[in-house]
This record gives sequence, C-alpha cells and structure tokens, in this order.
Amino acid sequence: MDDFEAIDFFRDEALVADPYPYFEALRGRCPVQRENHHDVMMVTGYDEAVQVYNDTDAFSSCISVTGPFPGFPVPLEGDDVSELIALHRDELPMSDQLPTMDPPTHTDHRALLMRLITPKRLKENEASMWHLADGLLDDYLAPGEGEFIGGFAGPFTLLVIADLLGVPEEDRQEFMDTLQRRPAAEAGVGSTGDDTLHHSPLEYLYGRFTTYIEERRREPREDVLTGLATATFPDGSPPEVIDVVRVAANLFAAGQETTVRLLSSALKILAEQPELQRLLRTERDRIPNFIEETLRAESPVKGDFRLSKVATSVGGVDIPPGTTVMVLNSAANRDPRQFEDPAAFDVGRANVRRHLAFGRGVHTCPGAPLARAEARVTLERLLERTSDIRIAERAHGPAGARRYDYVPTFILRGLTNLNLEWSEAR
Repeated sequence: MDDFEAIDFFRDEALVADPYPYFEALRGRCPVQRENHHDVMMVTGYDEAVQVYNDTDAFSSCISVTGPFPGFPVPLEGDDVSELIALHRDELPMSDQLPTMDPPTHTDHRALLMRLITPKRLKENEASMWHLADGLLDDYLAPGEGEFIGGFAGPFTLLVIADLLGVPEEDRQEFMDTLQRRPAAEAGVGSTGDDTLHHSPLEYLYGRFTTYIEERRREPREDVLTGLATATFPDGSPPEVIDVVRVAANLFAAGQETTVRLLSSALKILAEQPELQRLLRTERDRIPNFIEETLRAESPVKGDFRLSKVATSVGGVDIPPGTTVMVLNSAANRDPRQFEDPAAFDVGRANVRRHLAFGRGVHTCPGAPLARAEARVTLERLLERTSDIRIAERAHGPAGARRYDYVPTFILRGLTNLNLEWSEAR
C-alpha cells in the first residue's frame, strides 16, 4: 500500500472491509507510527502494544472508546497532564464506563464486577447455555437456511448475558425486543461517519438495572440480582446503586456486542473452508484452538485508545505528554515478529493464546471466559446438529467473488449480516 499516508483510517470506509494492508503498511514503516489526519500515534507492533497496555503510570484510559473524537475538553499542556485529566475526565463521553477508568477507581469497580461473575456463577451460566442454544437452534435450523447474526448470534448472546446477570425470565423478551431492534449495520461508538456516540442501549439498561438493584436492596431474594445488589467494594463498603448499574450495563452491552462479532467471524471461516469444517467435526478437541485463532485473525475489537500523561517512549519512539495513542489489537495479532505467517489461518497454531483480542494488563476483558464458552457451545451444537454449513451465494455471491458488509466503525470488526445454508444431521 504505497499511498497509505493519504488514507484517513478513522473516516475512510474503504478500510472497513479490509484494514489489514493498512496495518501492514504502518508496521512496515514503524510499529509506532503517527498518522497525519488526526494526530494519533498508531501502535501496530505486538511488543509495543503490550508495553502500552501494561503501563498505567504513563497512559490513561480516559479516551479508550472515543480516541480523537471529540477530543479533550482543554489543551493538554505541560510535562505531566495527569491533573488536567483528573479535572476534566468527567466531561468526556463514556466517562462513567469501566473501560475509561484508571486505577485506583478502575481497580475498585473492576473488583466489583469480578464479584458478579465469579467462577461459580460462570459455571452455572455455562450449564444453561446448552439449553439456550438448543432452544434457539430448533427454530433457526428448521428452514435449512437463515441469517446467522439476527437469527441466532444476537439472541443467543443476549439471553446468555441476561441469564448471567439474573434478569428475570419474564423480562427477557422485553430485553430481546428492545435491544435486538437496532439495525446490525448501525455502528454507534467508533463510527466512520458522524454518529460516533450511540447511548440508547446503555440508557435502557441503566433504567432496567436501577429498578432491579433498588428492588433487591429493599427486598432481598435468593437470586443473582440480590447478589449483584449487595456486592461490595474490596474494602467492604457498599457501592452506590449507580455504580452497580454501570458495571452490569457495561458487561451486558460490551459483552454481547463483541461476542456476536466473534461468533459470526467463526461461522464465516467455517463455511468458507469445508476442509477445516470437516476437521472440527471429527476432532472436536480442536474447537478451543479454532476459537483462539479466530480471535487472533479477526479480533472483534480492532483496538482502543490511551492518552499519554507524561513523556515516555514506546518501541524507541518518543511519545510526548497529551498524545492520543491507538493500540491496534488487530494489527498486533498479525505481527510477524510474534506470529509466524500471520495472514494464514492455522487451527494448529501453538502460541495462538498470546493474541491481544481481549486486551492485556489491568483492562484485560473480564468477560473473556464467557465469550470463549459461548463460542464453544455454539460451535459444538452447530457442528453436532448439521452435516454441512455453507455460505448462501444468493446473499454473498459465489466462492472467489464473495460480498460481505462490515459494521462501519474504526473500533469494532464485524459483519453486519451472514447468510448461511446447511444440511441438518440425521
């Protein structure tokens, strides 16, 4: 890509379908490279990405989901902008969300989240996933063809997270009707267009979970929501209702969004590679590694942002205070210094779990075990209940000339729709 400097990564929709040549061009110049449209330092190298993620002393997460848009409220001047960040971070979009918090606030709120998704609760949740998957597949598989994201992946991930958080069964249809109504092609946060901040799903979730938490604090029951309502910070102090609501809503919204992208990427890869599909049908123990390679090759999150607080250096490149940095997981996961032949999909890749699809450091995705379990259950059940899964040529064109549409966002990587055909197993 000779003209990559002329490309605006954040606004050019041509990069939505295939950003990987752009990432390779950046890395080829330098793994830490400033782009010249929005003055963002782009980190495409694996080691360099890990360094940024682990260095919370030098980098703030306050702009993690917004990056250069709309920018910081005041000029960031001086040798240390930490105080300016502390004074103005609440003016930034999404400032009440866990991904934008820094230690020690992040430490306390993440600990609260981990009290909600304990190993015991995750195990109970996984046990119900098999039942939820089969119930949805009964209807989805019957016609022999269907759109996968709206027909299965979206409803499945919503029901799984609703079960994890203890949403009463009588309310789950309302959640489905409200949260599945948004078009799959709508980008929301990270849009390559002008609509960069979409709040309606969070507003709905805030309202519902506020009601749940207040009710359970008044009248405790023997249920998951009561455990959520009575969870405490590490020092034993009770959080405000809104603190619990924010954590639950963030887990609900972020976990569903990224897992849908993972599931659709996995099914696209399987349907495009019949030999690989046959291998997984006969050797089911390879499914976990297939999931990890899918996460590496098609990371649901392209990357997120950091703001440098002090002068520092990454990969030998000086980073001045107040610099917006984008750590590109998708690029780091294809760094040939870390992954041999990174463009190839290798289900037997030995070091695949070193990928950065779930981030690294204090902000490592807390829902990673949940996403992996959802993907494994989905693949196990689909492979068991079908004998062949194919791309629907009527929707996506013939092999060698496929047409796929991706969500127009510079943060997420995912299909807007995936039409499949299949033969049910006898």
